[in-house]
Amino acid sequence: MNATRIKKKLQKQWRRWKRRSLTLGLSSLVIAVVWVSMYLPDKVQHLLSAKPPVAVETLQYYQQVEEAKEDAKEDANFWKELNKIKQVNEVIVRHSYVCGEEERALGRLNTDEIYNLLNEHPTWKGQFEGQGKVVLNETILDLSPTCKQRAYMSMDKDGNLSLFDGPPEQDKVIKTFFQLDISSMESTLPDDALRHLYDGIRIQDIDEYNSVLSTFSDYARKG
Repeated sequence: MNATRIKKKLQKQWRRWKRRSLTLGLSSLVIAVVWVSMYLPDKVQHLLSAKPPVAVETLQYYQQVEEAKEDAKEDANFWKELNKIKQVNEVIVRHSYVCGEEERALGRLNTDEIYNLLNEHPTWKGQFEGQGKVVLNETILDLSPTCKQRAYMSMDKDGNLSLFDGPPEQDKVIKTFFQLDISSMESTLPDDALRHLYDGIRIQDIDEYNSVLSTFSDYARKG
């Protein structure tokens, strides 16, 4: 075989191999484009929707943690003191409501009886008040029966939204919430609503309490 024929044969094989390589390359490129178009959006969406690796801690969370620590410390101190004595001169159950407070005397109890009471009522918190006196506190997110019969919300003489024991004219303030922006209320609220507030809004349950408080919080004076 002379050199010319060998050269032509090699050139022919080269062109055939080049065409195959080009076809294979184009096929690989098409497959890659299809894969990217299908996989990448899901991947990007996953990254965008993924939760951050570390939760954002809020001030409220830290306050709750500190309050829990303080409660645990107070409970430990109470149990420690209770273990030192055998008989308690006076035991009182104190029900603390959102509005109002009631007490019930249980008389003299020994340590075991107090233990049993706290086990039966895990939300109660014990504390010592004075020598030989134990108070078992219960917090209730409601109005006391007395408060339901007598409570009003109105504005005190300093322009604060306040809770009153009885009609506002008796000036028996139970709790003060915040100062009201009177000019803003007068410009936006109907006259009937203002007159109702000045006369006193009767509060008979926790829903009315929260509703009135929420409504007038929009008019709380800033700063």
